[in-house]
Amino acid sequence: MSTSTRFLRLLSLLQTHRYWSGDELAERLDVSLRTVRRDIDRLRDLGYPVQADRGVGGGYQLASGTALPPLVLDDEEAVALVASLQSTVHGGSSALAEAALRALGKVVPVLPARLRKRAQALTASTVPLNSQSSATDPVDPAVLVALAQACRDHERIAFDYKDAKSAETSRRVEPVQLVNVGNRYYLVAFDLDRDDWRSFRVDRALNPSPRALRFAPREVPGGDAAAFVRAGLRGSGQPEVSARIQASAEKLEPLIGRWFQIQQIDENSCLVRTENMDLRWAAFGLAMSEAKVSEVYPKELRKLLDSWSLNLFHPPIGKGD
Repeated sequence: MSTSTRFLRLLSLLQTHRYWSGDELAERLDVSLRTVRRDIDRLRDLGYPVQADRGVGGGYQLASGTALPPLVLDDEEAVALVASLQSTVHGGSSALAEAALRALGKVVPVLPARLRKRAQALTASTVPLNSQSSATDPVDPAVLVALAQACRDHERIAFDYKDAKSAETSRRVEPVQLVNVGNRYYLVAFDLDRDDWRSFRVDRALNPSPRALRFAPREVPGGDAAAFVRAGLRGSGQPEVSARIQASAEKLEPLIGRWFQIQQIDENSCLVRTENMDLRWAAFGLAMSEAKVSEVYPKELRKLLDSWSLNLFHPPIGKGD
């Protein structure tokens, strides 16, 4: 659990207004008592009235009848919070996704009007593509907000763009949808200068400039922005991943369903597939299936699994391809 996630979890527990012993909080958060005390001090520094009883049996409670300090976020914090929660809704476990969805419902309405408008633009303009990537390139929140608002308002926008070969160009587009792929965002838009549809990685976009020119939305090829991005990623050189797993779809769905498409082959096995997945994540996902794996593609993934000595294959690698 990250520090920020733990901190929010502690605040959520205290907001029940029940009395929590230090040991209970430490167990719930899976941290030491010292860490609990430090986090309590941080809450107090922010103005939360946390009462404490010291000594044996001591514990903590949020003061009753006291209004909590308002949630104050700057533009980047609001976007980061909504984006993180939304990514959890799309890609987390069922329990985390449900909790993140509840949190979105609480956070967005209490934001100041200006920030709420920006956060809602991000939510309204983004659709998920169930995939996992190991993206490390940061997204500028200001760019993300500008693109989301342009999608929502059907407003033309220009930006500088650096492609995979680091070549820089200026683009003028009619933006339609943001697509969330693992840790990356893609913008699906009609490129006015190239007179064709394109998908753009948001972390490669710079200096967005809304043109204050409205447009009538065009229909994305195929009618599905996520499918359009998926098709583009298939042609990006990243191989499709597939494997046969000796388990039922019912068993595999809660374990790896957020990463793989699962197709039942027979009573005892399934074919799992995905695309645009870092091979290390694919190997991890197959290991999470907790079952025998065979017919793994591509060969680079088979070699990686062999080097990890996961001992999951049946038949052994090289004999069941």
